[in-house]
Amino acid sequence: MNHAFAYLSAGGFLGLPITPDAVASSESGKPFAVAGVNWDGSVTNRPGARLGPAAIRQTSRMLCDATHPLFDTSPLEKMVDLGDLLLPNTNLENMRASLISQAGALIGKHEMIWLGGDHSITLPLLRAYYAHYDKPLACIHFDAHCDTWSDHFGEPSGHGTWVYEAFNEGLVIPEAFVQIGIRSSGVREAREFVNDQGGQIYTARELRGQDGAALQYVVEQVCERMKKAGNPPLYLTFDIDALDPAFAPGTGTPEPGGLTTSQAMTLLEGWHDLNWVGMDCTEVAPPYDHSELTTNAAATLIWTWLCGRIANNS
Repeated sequence: MNHAFAYLSAGGFLGLPITPDAVASSESGKPFAVAGVNWDGSVTNRPGARLGPAAIRQTSRMLCDATHPLFDTSPLEKMVDLGDLLLPNTNLENMRASLISQAGALIGKHEMIWLGGDHSITLPLLRAYYAHYDKPLACIHFDAHCDTWSDHFGEPSGHGTWVYEAFNEGLVIPEAFVQIGIRSSGVREAREFVNDQGGQIYTARELRGQDGAALQYVVEQVCERMKKAGNPPLYLTFDIDALDPAFAPGTGTPEPGGLTTSQAMTLLEGWHDLNWVGMDCTEVAPPYDHSELTTNAAATLIWTWLCGRIANNS
């Protein structure tokens, strides 16, 4: 199927060429892959996240040879950029059906990094992972918002309901679901939903002023939680608005009082040896960015997670 959407990516992550999946599967055999999910039809404030994949890729080129200073590895020889998925851009359920089908085919070939897109893409991705593994997943969820509402401004499903839906569909293991950075307004039932289901929430308020060694207790507690759950397949979903708007202004629903980029990197570095199976980065909206602060943060966090995965598998 051909397309001509003007917002789709022209260049690949870390300067790699965009390689169609058929070519990548037959020629590369590389274990990691990037794909864009250009959807922002479910936002409740400012649109623009459909432009995220192209902007993250553009900024990532400044990582140059991409050798990570902690992990001393580069993903360039171990990954391929598959470009942006071909998705409907006006209907949520049609988008999700198309995304599940395409994601299911890719999950069996590569460990995937999904570039969003608004956060409604995570529900169909979890459905695809559930189908692939035939069991629910563990999940670490960075976000300013709990995304546990049963509806969003009257809409039955969207970027603020996916956690609620994932729990109700049995896509995730409640005891192995962890939220980081939550701080937005919301009634108690929504704010505490994950805790009430047996998971763990680390709010942005709890983490204020903590970094480096001071965050080690969070690293250790989450590792112990995953171990207790049997180290199930673990998925990372990183909503860029988990970061304070000072570090990531380019997002649809900014919330003051968030994480620093350094805090997020400390946690991802500390969790590099968990049983990850994939990740997404959502809600990067370049029209509201300043001096590429947000896309730089997104590209660096994705790169950090990816290099940690490669180092752990070496």
